[in-house]
This record gives sequence, C-alpha cells and structure tokens, in this order.
Amino acid sequence: MTISEQIKVLCVRSDISVAELARRIGTSPQNLSGKMKRESFTIAELEDIAQAVNSSFERNFILENGEKI
Repeated sequence: MTISEQIKVLCVRSDISVAELARRIGTSPQNLSGKMKRESFTIAELEDIAQAVNSSFERNFILENGEKI
C-alpha cells in the first residue's frame, strides 16, 4: 500500500475528508492532492498528518528476519 493509500484509509477511519485533513495540517486541498499524486511527503509532513487525526506515525527499517531498526 502506498503512503497516499494509507492516508486515504486514515481519513476514512478518522471520518474526515482529504480536504478537511488538508485544512487541519495548514495546506490547501490542491497542494495535498498533488503531494498524494506524486507520493512526495517528508517525514515531518507525515507526522503532522498523524497528529491532525490524533494518531502516530512510525518509520522503521525492517530486516528480513522481521527485526525493526
């Protein structure tokens, strides 16, 4: 699942639209839509998105044996 697909699922589960998410993170719906099409998010932006819907964002490298780094 791409990060944009994950954001859409996050919106559905949080019962908000992508436009509302954009408002909550202080950007325009057009800007957020463009970032979603390009898959071009910074870690800070993903953390802001998570915070906007009262969730958290984790980033990890996962080795073949399942160990997270």
